[in-house]
Amino acid sequence: MRYFIHLSYKGTNYHGWQSQTNAHSVQSELEHALSIILNEEIATTGAGRTDTGVHATNFFAHFDSQNYETIAQDIDVVLKLNCILTTDICVYDIKLVADNAHARFDAKQRTYKYFVNTKKNPFNTEFSTYIPYALDMDAMNEAAQILFEYTDFMSFAKLHSQTKTNNCRIIYAKWEATSDGLVFTISADRFLRNMVRAIVGTLIDVGRGKITANDMRQIIEQKNRGKAGTSVPAKGLFLTEILY
Repeated sequence: MRYFIHLSYKGTNYHGWQSQTNAHSVQSELEHALSIILNEEIATTGAGRTDTGVHATNFFAHFDSQNYETIAQDIDVVLKLNCILTTDICVYDIKLVADNAHARFDAKQRTYKYFVNTKKNPFNTEFSTYIPYALDMDAMNEAAQILFEYTDFMSFAKLHSQTKTNNCRIIYAKWEATSDGLVFTISADRFLRNMVRAIVGTLIDVGRGKITANDMRQIIEQKNRGKAGTSVPAKGLFLTEILY
């Protein structure tokens, strides 16, 4: 039987979601805890990858288990999982789904938020990036609108990845003001590795006046990662929503 598990995690201490050899990952922690509770070897498939240090306030994974009785009858399964997992990971729910349901391939839309502080605040350093410059939000939003004109985002993709296509359909992209700075929200059907952080870094260059909104169009069309801005730090990035 197949199950969807809904969780969140603080990515600071992890090398992303995906299990890796000799690296600490959210996936390996979750599989370890599930295997203990269900008394069987559990392998999970996540809704996607997050880079090292990136956070997720909403994340889904699926797993198969023959231990239906434990999951169906033990109302404390989620509580027991959270007791085993580190404080960086929280499980909210486990639901029985169709045998062909897929946490990654059935996802239709993903949303990320990136938080920028323009006011120095020692209590925001863990979950946002401090930019000690004035940023022109209108210019940044003008440049962000250009993203809708394209589907090939090779210019913002991590080099030498195993991605078969660089095509993504961006559905929403906008900067908004917060009490301490700005937040950028972007939604798409899929994202390339490092894509959001590279887009944010390029848009910040627009906000600082280093490049123009029209330069954004040229950067995308050149399909050259070296032409885009520097990727911003992972700590300000959150995966906030996945729609199925």
